[in-house]
Amino acid sequence: MANKAFGVINSAANYIRVEGLHDYRPIGAFSFLGRFRVIDFPISNFSNSGINRIHVYLNSRPRSIVEHIGSGRHYNINSKRGNLQLLFTQKNGASSIYNTDINAYIENCEQIERMPQDYVIIAPSYMVYKQDFQKLLDEHVESGTDITILYHKVDQAKEYYRACNVVNLNKQKGVVSLERNMGTAKEKNISMDTYVMSKQLFVDLVRKARRESSAYSLADMIALNCDTLDIRGYQHKGYFAPITSLDDYYRANMELLDYATSMEFFKSDWPFYTKTTDACPTQYFHGAQVVNSMICNAGLIEGTVENSIIGRNVHIGKGAIIKNSIILSYADIADGTYIENAVIDKWVKVKNVKKIVSDSVTPAYVKRSDIL
Repeated sequence: MANKAFGVINSAANYIRVEGLHDYRPIGAFSFLGRFRVIDFPISNFSNSGINRIHVYLNSRPRSIVEHIGSGRHYNINSKRGNLQLLFTQKNGASSIYNTDINAYIENCEQIERMPQDYVIIAPSYMVYKQDFQKLLDEHVESGTDITILYHKVDQAKEYYRACNVVNLNKQKGVVSLERNMGTAKEKNISMDTYVMSKQLFVDLVRKARRESSAYSLADMIALNCDTLDIRGYQHKGYFAPITSLDDYYRANMELLDYATSMEFFKSDWPFYTKTTDACPTQYFHGAQVVNSMICNAGLIEGTVENSIIGRNVHIGKGAIIKNSIILSYADIADGTYIENAVIDKWVKVKNVKKIVSDSVTPAYVKRSDIL
């Protein structure tokens, strides 16, 4: 008999902030590759793993995620046995130190305790990766350990992954400690904020956190209990992108423009589901040029697009040049505009400014509904 678990998607973490994009929606609702939302990846991982009872915890500005997830039917979750539940917190000041994931779990503790499954798998809503959670669960149960943490080995920890935690392991893959990545070394094991444990231990840790400090998160509680609990690491292989800053968001999208990376990540045996929007195909006008880009439906392309991601219903005017940029839905780029290394949010109209270029590594960002 297969081991049974329910899923928890943590969209209530308060310590990660993506400048610009975050003002309008939580990270889980960020558009990804023009077609997906970031939260589609953890939900699809659960669905493909046969885990179809899922809690999604939300705090500030939940509207866009609620609209996107809807009934959850598009995630191929069995509606007779499965259930995708959106759970809210009442105290939802966006930047309050009390607004932790623990706070979200405490407020919904009854719901957690009523779940009939023995185990829980907790995944974050700000990371893009592919993982068979059933395999992870079976490994966890077989090893008899208290908590299993999914981690990814990276060699760019000095430049990236700054908001993530590092998993320090002993030779037996036991977790010695969890600490914030300070960028001190290139090679690190980055915690993927994905944990497997018994439902009872989860509830105990949540209640203990509430007694010890109102500011603790679940990651803090696991870090504090490395000495007393048997915590093991499980290595993740494949594509992995945590979205903890505008740089990360830009880089993750751009990496998947590489055909080989994309083909490796998107496989027919592990589909990523999303809410589909029916629209007519994009129209390419005489003189339009598109190279190595992802273009969504319902667009009008009159200019040049290189190494870029163009969302739905975007108009690129005559003689306009878009390079190495992400243009979100409903943007209107006027004739003769030059945009390079930028993230243009939804509903933006660029008509008077003729040049938007970022000279630094960080892309330029234009706010939602701005008129330039």
